[in-house]
Amino acid sequence: MRKTILLILVVLALAGMASAKSFSVKLFQPSVVGAAELQPGDYKLDVTESKVVIRNGKQSAEANVKVETVNEKYSSTVIRYENAEGKPRIQEIHLGGTKTKLVFN
Repeated sequence: MRKTILLILVVLALAGMASAKSFSVKLFQPSVVGAAELQPGDYKLDVTESKVVIRNGKQSAEANVKVETVNEKYSSTVIRYENAEGKPRIQEIHLGGTKTKLVFN
């Protein structure tokens, strides 16, 4: 019985990992995501249905997002910012080569 439960949990964990999509993005300025301020650099985005995790080595941030699909592919990745308390906060990311837009909550 324990082995069956363990097997089910492993399968569910793998299914959750398989549903996450990964993308790369380059930040050219310090950027606020969620409660974290990320420094300029190359980052990996792991996107699920309602969350994004942005990582660069030890630096990471997690935020709730709305994943939207647009009609045409974006030709390049574009990051839209809003000014929050004097700091640039990521508002949207349009993922180049895809029809995917991430809208940060």
